[in-house]
Amino acid sequence: MDIGKTIANLRKSKDITQDDLAKKSNITQAYLSQIEKNRKEPNLSTIKDICLALGVPLAVLFFMALESSDVPANKQEMFNVMQPSMSGFFKTIFENEPSGN
Repeated sequence: MDIGKTIANLRKSKDITQDDLAKKSNITQAYLSQIEKNRKEPNLSTIKDICLALGVPLAVLFFMALESSDVPANKQEMFNVMQPSMSGFFKTIFENEPSGN
């Protein structure tokens, strides 16, 4: 699961700076940078605050961050078929949209 990269991609698609997202999420820019680089693992409360600031439901962030290796071996084929369409669907809805905050 690559939550950091997913947060960074969503933030950039909405043209939000790290500093602005950090402020809206009640964390420091340095901490957000570490999260986006997967050097720090945020707690669920912080992830929820980031999702709220980005205007993206928590479940959507988690789905977008899923990688094939996160899925049980017996379900990877189905995941690999469904993931591109579902990710495209979520990107259409949640990327490039104002966060509303």
